[in-house]
Amino acid sequence: MPMREPLDMATIALVDDDRNILTSVSIALESEGYRVETYTDGVSALEGLGARPPNLAILDIKMPRMDGMELLRRLRQKSDVPVIFLTSKDDEIDELFGLKMGADDFVRKPFSQRLLVERVRAVLRRASNRETAAKTPGKQSQSLERGQLVMDQERHTCTWKGQPVTLTVTEFLILHSLAQRPGVVKSRDALMDSAYDEQVYVDDRTIDSHIKRLRKKFKAVDGEFDMIETLYGVGYRFREI
Repeated sequence: MPMREPLDMATIALVDDDRNILTSVSIALESEGYRVETYTDGVSALEGLGARPPNLAILDIKMPRMDGMELLRRLRQKSDVPVIFLTSKDDEIDELFGLKMGADDFVRKPFSQRLLVERVRAVLRRASNRETAAKTPGKQSQSLERGQLVMDQERHTCTWKGQPVTLTVTEFLILHSLAQRPGVVKSRDALMDSAYDEQVYVDDRTIDSHIKRLRKKFKAVDGEFDMIETLYGVGYRFREI
């Protein structure tokens, strides 16, 4: 496949059959300096992404001619381009399936343009770190181990008791922030700062939602998982080992 542009001139492929979303998201991304290429269906996107590989692709799940899941499946046969899904479904099964297929993150509709831009930055940042590591022979992987928890930042992998736990970019960054200093309480604002390049103005319930999803994913692997503690009115901490 042709080489992608360097990340400091990132090109974003936006695939959605809603032209209002194509227009509004394109404006938001271009205002941040990104190049944007738009597609209205999966078939044209697959052809375009093959000919002009972007640095990141934002895919709607529900589209005519080829949905986002099928598009991702075909992309992963020959490309490791980072992918963010746009979804209006309130169904975690779709998210887990997409993540297992190789998606990097999900953003649920309706969403703020700023939130999507910050999520794009986070995914591109991780992709940049991964590519840098791949070009550095003999470099040791940066992993964090806290008891039964092992997190590899460069590979974006997480295991608990040897079992893989599939996390979104935001969930990974929040958990990593907590696990770096077991026993230390992190406020919601501190956790949001850890997950994004700059402060995002969101409701406190946003972090609460991420924590709830983290617990659910770990309990699916270990029903007795209780390492993320809530200090009501203060924040969260990773239990000391």
